[in-house]
Amino acid sequence: MTYGGNYGGGYERPRPRGPRQHQSAQMLPVPGQGGQGPTRPMSRRAAAPPPPPPQTPYERQPLPGRPRRRRRISIPKVLLCLVLLFVVFVAGVWIYLDSSINRVDALADYDGRPAAASGTNWLIVGSDSRDGLTTEQEQQLATGDSAAAGGGSRTDTIMIAHLPDNDTKPTLLSLPRDSQVSIPGHGKGKINSAYSIGGPALLAKTVEQATGLRMDHYAEIGFGGFANIVDAIGGVDMCVPTEMHDDYTNITIPAGCQTLDGAHALGFVRMRHSEATPRSDLDRVENQRKFIGALVSQIATAGTLLNPFHFFPLLSAAPDALTMADGDHLHNLVAMAWAMRGISDGGVVTTTVPVTSASAENWDKTKSKQLFDALRGDTQIPDSALMN
Repeated sequence: MTYGGNYGGGYERPRPRGPRQHQSAQMLPVPGQGGQGPTRPMSRRAAAPPPPPPQTPYERQPLPGRPRRRRRISIPKVLLCLVLLFVVFVAGVWIYLDSSINRVDALADYDGRPAAASGTNWLIVGSDSRDGLTTEQEQQLATGDSAAAGGGSRTDTIMIAHLPDNDTKPTLLSLPRDSQVSIPGHGKGKINSAYSIGGPALLAKTVEQATGLRMDHYAEIGFGGFANIVDAIGGVDMCVPTEMHDDYTNITIPAGCQTLDGAHALGFVRMRHSEATPRSDLDRVENQRKFIGALVSQIATAGTLLNPFHFFPLLSAAPDALTMADGDHLHNLVAMAWAMRGISDGGVVTTTVPVTSASAENWDKTKSKQLFDALRGDTQIPDSALMN
């Protein structure tokens, strides 16, 4: 009798269990042997290495075994960028100042105007205009109000700055405000009244006719603008020989070397009713030239130009303080200021139009002609025509 599952018909004794026998690897013939000869064992296929991580188009992988190279900062490129930024900044400031300065038609042509001669002439005017000043500012600066001064505007300061074309020294010439001259169309009168009658244009025409010198540029500054510029640079250092007190303005300036703020600087250049100014207007115009020399020299120092606490307030105050002629630009003003920087060390000739008396009302015709002829021809001024 047989059992299902064994079709061979006989009963097969089960094999005893023991350790599993591993199947021997089959041998395949080596190619090229025609199925004969030695064979090599079959092995499992080696696993493929994992794919490299994806690279972004902006990232470069360093080569194996080589450190990543860091980019070095190029010092010349950094310096070049800084220079370019500085140039752009200076150009922007220059354009802002040149376009912000007040301008007036002061140097119009007319029949009989003096012909252009050697050198360049600036008409520099300090007016007693109180425009824009509050009552408190008028009290602080001791200017008095416009009504008390008789209304209108006059010129406390009238100067001619002559810049020669040769190696002759520049000249800063004061015209006393009480000088009696012919005012075109208005007869004879004090030279400072020309401004109150016809403004800058009539003043420039009066000066040209009286001196025979053609004015090439015009610059004007008022009370408030003058004080603001002085305060912007932290005051101006001045040495005052004797105490100065003016009963009209009630300003006192003690003797000694000191820093004058805007109010005291304005008092210094205006003062003439004081024991320290016995020659009245002649002493005042001399003090004005001294102060302008100190002011220009201090502005041109590194302590002002490189100090942001002085430089930027100066830039802010200058446009509102200055009035120039229509055809004038900032580079003209800088050239004049640069030439005048030598006032304090004798590099500029400073003088007053020769007058016949201490009242400074009448000019000495002979000496004044020598003075104006020398300026017109860029020649040295004779000592006899100099007055200080």
